[in-house]
Amino acid sequence: MKRNEELANNPALQDEVRRMKSGQPYDAHTPEMRALRAETKQLLKKINITDYQTPEMFEAIRELLPNAAPDIYVEPPFYCDYGNFIYAGEGVYINFGSIILDGGGVYIGRKTLIAPGVHIFTAEHPTEIHERRQFEMCRPVRIGEECWIGGDVTICPGVTIGDRTVIGAGSVVTRDIPADCVAVGNPCRVVKKVNQKKGEGRC
Repeated sequence: MKRNEELANNPALQDEVRRMKSGQPYDAHTPEMRALRAETKQLLKKINITDYQTPEMFEAIRELLPNAAPDIYVEPPFYCDYGNFIYAGEGVYINFGSIILDGGGVYIGRKTLIAPGVHIFTAEHPTEIHERRQFEMCRPVRIGEECWIGGDVTICPGVTIGDRTVIGAGSVVTRDIPADCVAVGNPCRVVKKVNQKKGEGRC
């Protein structure tokens, strides 16, 4: 894919991206990082203002998300930091108004459904002000296969959500959630097991 090739051919950008994706402090304001985000914003503009469901819209989505399965469906408007670092399996659906800060890598399993207004964040800043003035960091987010992420959910840096789990609308996910459960609230907690044999569904 074109965007992956651009990254592979730019050693200065590669070094900063390596730091960003490995959880090390990095500088998001180098000329190379700014250029990558500017390119992303141009592709987002095409997706968000192009006539709906045209070949041009789907072409822009594939260019923006070179590491997602070709059949990923993104309902505009959609926003992300880079796009290169969203890794999605077949049949993933992202509904409108979603925001993904993907610097640390966002991994979405096949057939997962993401409702409107979901925010997925990998970017974070140090709590100490003298550090926050100098750098930022990222931690990856991993969402399993066949999950359902409800409307207006916020998923924080470093979180892993297991396969087939449902996250209730409006939840703030600050810690890992296991597979095969329903989890809700702020902070998000497991309230019910699902996909169990009869009699095994209570927490």
